Amino acid sequence: MSWGTELWDQFDNLEKHTQWGIEVLEKYIKFVKERAEIEINYAKQLRNLSKKYQTKKNSKEEEESKYTSCKAFQNTMNEMNDYAGQHEVISENMTSMIMAELTRFVQELKQERKSHFHEGRKAQQHIETCWKQLESSKRRFERDCKEADRAQQYFERMDADINVTKADVEKARQQAQIRHQMADDSKGDYSSVLQKFNHEQQEHYHTHIPTIFQKLQDLEERRITRLGDSLKTYAEIDRQVIPIIGKCLDGITKAAESINSKQDSQTVVESFKSGFEPPGDIDFEDFTQSMKRTVSDTSLTNNRADVKSDPKTPGKSRGKLWPFIKKNKLSLKLGATPEDFSNLPPEQRRKKLQQKVDELNKDLQKEIDQRDALTKMKDVYMKNPQMGDPASVAQKLIEIGSNIEKLRVEVQKFEGWLAEVEGRLPARNDNSRRQSALYETQNTAPVNNCAQDRESPDGSYTEDQSQETEVKVTPTEFDDDFDDEEPLSTIGSCKALYPFDGENEGTISVAEGEILNVIEEDKGDGWTRIRRNEEEEGYVPTSYIEVYLDKTAKDS
Repeated sequence: MSWGTELWDQFDNLEKHTQWGIEVLEKYIKFVKERAEIEINYAKQLRNLSKKYQTKKNSKEEEESKYTSCKAFQNTMNEMNDYAGQHEVISENMTSMIMAELTRFVQELKQERKSHFHEGRKAQQHIETCWKQLESSKRRFERDCKEADRAQQYFERMDADINVTKADVEKARQQAQIRHQMADDSKGDYSSVLQKFNHEQQEHYHTHIPTIFQKLQDLEERRITRLGDSLKTYAEIDRQVIPIIGKCLDGITKAAESINSKQDSQTVVESFKSGFEPPGDIDFEDFTQSMKRTVSDTSLTNNRADVKSDPKTPGKSRGKLWPFIKKNKLSLKLGATPEDFSNLPPEQRRKKLQQKVDELNKDLQKEIDQRDALTKMKDVYMKNPQMGDPASVAQKLIEIGSNIEKLRVEVQKFEGWLAEVEGRLPARNDNSRRQSALYETQNTAPVNNCAQDRESPDGSYTEDQSQETEVKVTPTEFDDDFDDEEPLSTIGSCKALYPFDGENEGTISVAEGEILNVIEEDKGDGWTRIRRNEEEEGYVPTSYIEVYLDKTAKDS
């Protein structure tokens, strides 16, 4: 079935149909564009929603994240963020794989269609011109034949009339012959033009128009096929993200399954447990004796009276529960949080002190590692002066040593308070505690810098970050022979445990957590040679990195 043979006389209808087909394709492109916009807006709204409900740092919500239900909710927000990313992928793929491709294809179709119909109109104009020539030749032949017939009749009348001279008859005969000759010439011309027109018409309806219509049919079929392929791509783009969306939903399900009500209940106990014993039973007070009343020693009322009359009178632990709570609420209102967390219940105070001790020990270990690295650097500079000046790290070592001593004093102070809470040391009375605090303040004034100034609004302790120091050494000339060495092959990899500036020539700066290649092991001088890329390499302190050597390197 071909348009050229079946629709040879439907030029105008085919022109309308092909234009309609292109408009259908443009309508589909517009649909995909709007779908892509919906997807990108949906992804944006999901991301904003996820961000809105994410845990804020240094807020009460961060404290709540220790509960499994809150952790599950935050994991759900993270999965929703990834879920939004898949809708962004859908939008991007639809824009690049469908919209852009089809827009370019439509432009090509328009140009090709315009060319084919221009060629078809040109063929129609040619056949119309041939038809006009045929009609003109035909009318001229008809006219000449009529003129010749009239001239013949006129000659015959003149020849039959006896009154007409012989000259007039001869003249009429010659005129008739001329007209007959003109009719014969017109006949031949008409016959020639007719043959030419028939040939052109044969070519037009059996060669030119079928060829043009066949091209238009191919164009239309390519348009339809391309639309079908685009619909498949449309479905495939959605299908590609289904596994990842499924993983996001599996992650949400896994987060939900990780919720442990018993564990959360235990966390509530650990968060709010005071460590006090509940008050005992209130004994019966006999008011029948007018002169004296007997009250139980464990009575809460008696304890209150004792507290008012003589604050130094010792009582049982359960009798101190209510005064302690009142004192705690008052101190929180005033915003005064002691450095030893004495305003907290025993169990909560123990946790705060343990947390503080862990933080101080971590900072202390970091300073010790930094000191060891600088000590090795100084030894290398003393052995190889061309690598750097030993005096450039001496001052830094003094500062780090001072920081270490201050941190050790802090650790010892908080460990003492922790031991007191845990019952490992006898509790100190108020006078001895004040004397101890005064002594520690005098000896650790440069370190403490008023501990209360570093307390956060909620009364918790936050460490002064200014105590963290970085290693800075003065750059010096480096041995020229180092630059001329042959490039070494990689023997393993390493991970930076701490940041290192690498300002000296021959060293390289690294960021904490960065993964790099090892090209030379530590030769005993405390330095390891690493490479970031083909052009950037140098030495870093071995204590600053964690090295993973390849098996082949170890064997060799």
